Amino acid sequence: MKLKIKPLSNPISKIVKVLIYVAAVITVAMLLFIVGYILIRGVPNLTPSLFQWEYTTKNVSMLPAIINTVEITVLTLLIAVPLGVFAAIYLVEYSRQSSLIVKLIRVTTETLTGIPSIVYGLFGYFAFVLALGWGYSLAAGIITLAIMVLPVIVRTTEEALLAVPVSYREGSFGLGAGRLRTIFKLIVPSAMPGILSGVILAIGRIVGETAALIYTSGTGSQTAVSLTDSARTLSVHMYCLLSEGLYTNQAYATAVVLLVVVIGINAASSALAKRISKI
Repeated sequence: MKLKIKPLSNPISKIVKVLIYVAAVITVAMLLFIVGYILIRGVPNLTPSLFQWEYTTKNVSMLPAIINTVEITVLTLLIAVPLGVFAAIYLVEYSRQSSLIVKLIRVTTETLTGIPSIVYGLFGYFAFVLALGWGYSLAAGIITLAIMVLPVIVRTTEEALLAVPVSYREGSFGLGAGRLRTIFKLIVPSAMPGILSGVILAIGRIVGETAALIYTSGTGSQTAVSLTDSARTLSVHMYCLLSEGLYTNQAYATAVVLLVVVIGINAASSALAKRISKI
């Protein structure tokens, strides 16, 4: 004779379950509302004049800002991603986990992750714009953003490397492979989806950043042709249009393009991560 055990009906668990569903519905509803509001206000204002090569007060073109955004994003990632990944590899694969320096580095990176972006902007302004004499330039914005997203890349890469089973390392060492070969032939490819997740977060923060760039790269409206030129990104361009109060409709159109760019980057990065994980 089998005993049937009825699950205990806990009223608190039911309340928590209802709250979780309510929170999920509210989150999705807010996302749809924001996206829908931006599309409704911005799509009708998308005109060919907004994509002309040069910015003027008549067309307020966003094309220079789009090009500047791509330049800043690519150059920032070229600096931050190698440094972040190699720092995480050192922390996980080479250092002693009980070391005081390692613990200090981890606390520091976690602290830097939570610092507001405007603080990074003020630091970049005093350090690069004033102290080093770079002025409002693409270089000052790139270095500031690299410092800002570096802790994110370090922490996500470190967690991805720690998630790789220890048996992978033991099996590789047992077959005679060295540490360096094990890391770059086995550990890093296995952790690549997690590493790309950190890169995606970094890209999203770079593309949507405003406060840090206003104080460092400035608000130059034309396409930057050198690292010493002042340049605005899409987010800064949208902020400038709204602050002037004369181009509100164009600002909403810029928000649509910025939204499409962010969604496109996230979708492409997610697809790449899934493809790599299947290899």
